[in-house]
Amino acid sequence: MTRNHAPKSLAVLLRARMHPDPGYRSLDRGGRREILRSLAADYDVPRARVRDLMRQYLSAAAAAGGEEEEEHPEAAGEEGGGGGGSASAMYRMERGIREALQPKYAGFLEAMNAQPGGLKLLAVIRADLLALLGEENVPALRALDVYLKEKLVTWLSPAALALHQITWDDPASLLEKIVAYEAVHPIRNLIDLKRRLGVGRRCFGYFHPAIPGEPLIFIEVALLKDTATSIQEVLWDDPPTPESEARCALFYSISSTQPGLSGINLGKFLLKRVIEMLRRDMPSVQIFTTLSPIPGFMQWLLAKLASQIKLAEAESQDGNLSGASSTFRESILLPEEERMIRDAIEQADGKNGIELLQDILKSSQWVKSDKLSAALKSPLLRLCARYLAREKKRGKALDAVANFHLQNGAMIERINWMADQSEKGVQQSGGIMPKNT
Repeated sequence: MTRNHAPKSLAVLLRARMHPDPGYRSLDRGGRREILRSLAADYDVPRARVRDLMRQYLSAAAAAGGEEEEEHPEAAGEEGGGGGGSASAMYRMERGIREALQPKYAGFLEAMNAQPGGLKLLAVIRADLLALLGEENVPALRALDVYLKEKLVTWLSPAALALHQITWDDPASLLEKIVAYEAVHPIRNLIDLKRRLGVGRRCFGYFHPAIPGEPLIFIEVALLKDTATSIQEVLWDDPPTPESEARCALFYSISSTQPGLSGINLGKFLLKRVIEMLRRDMPSVQIFTTLSPIPGFMQWLLAKLASQIKLAEAESQDGNLSGASSTFRESILLPEEERMIRDAIEQADGKNGIELLQDILKSSQWVKSDKLSAALKSPLLRLCARYLAREKKRGKALDAVANFHLQNGAMIERINWMADQSEKGVQQSGGIMPKNT
């Protein structure tokens, strides 16, 4: 977008904060991205003005007489001879530089946040911005995201949020949002929802007054006699544990309702507040633990298997004359594990163990075979432990859920086999769920 279109783009955003339909949210994907690019580029820091102010500042500092006075301009006022005026001028120039270094969209974002519905719209804008950055990782867009994230952290500080226990007696509109936004274990029907809000269960949400009737994030807790080894125990145990007998608070789902608030640490603050509340209100509860999904495990494993198969094919084709590909070859399966997989299938078709494992995992039907499940248990648990503990990205656990818990001080205590036998659980994590304490 050219600069001539920039004021029009800003006008669209200004309308969006006052009217729900004709503004930003009514635009298609291309229109929204056009506005974001314009906001980032045309309302960035006015660098020409900053350079001009810095030149003036350096000239004034040189005229003031040396390094000592540049570092301590207040000393000029103590020596008399009109030095106080020089020091005041320096301070004014420094203040002017600080103000000029603020991007021009700063005031606009502040004003939008102050308007009814503005905070919600800013969360929508950041969600779109994060999606755009996934395709166009350019400095101006990154700077806009960093600035907007910093402001959201301030506006959504724990002091500004209200913790509320969500119950069956809450308005239907709120309960509908819980069903819609539940991202970990889908709520199947009203009976399922009522159970998750009933005896032996708790659901807490963080609310902000600028977004009424809708939690920014919510967490679900099961009160149990002991820690569970599968999510089926948590969701469908009947009858539930009497609350007077509960010794364990198991956190089994945490869902954000605003993708644009990614990286704001709301989950960390919510978890801490809920633990504090349960310790105060239920002194019998001594164990606080999680039964967590591993959404990235199977994707990582299948990619690892595919890369190893390609490396083996490359070695076979060139005779491994250079030996370069062998540097990246791994022993994904132990000899005993490969033997068990071969014994569990009827036809190997001349394939090696990694190829057989890839074929099995591409179909989730293996969980219905006791023979295949038994053969896969050892390698999948071992590889999952590696994925959770050793696979890193920029020093953090590769898996986002594992990283969340580990960054909050939790430790992986146990990895549970066939802990989530839902279709989603099998596809994402091979049915495995770690227990974190």
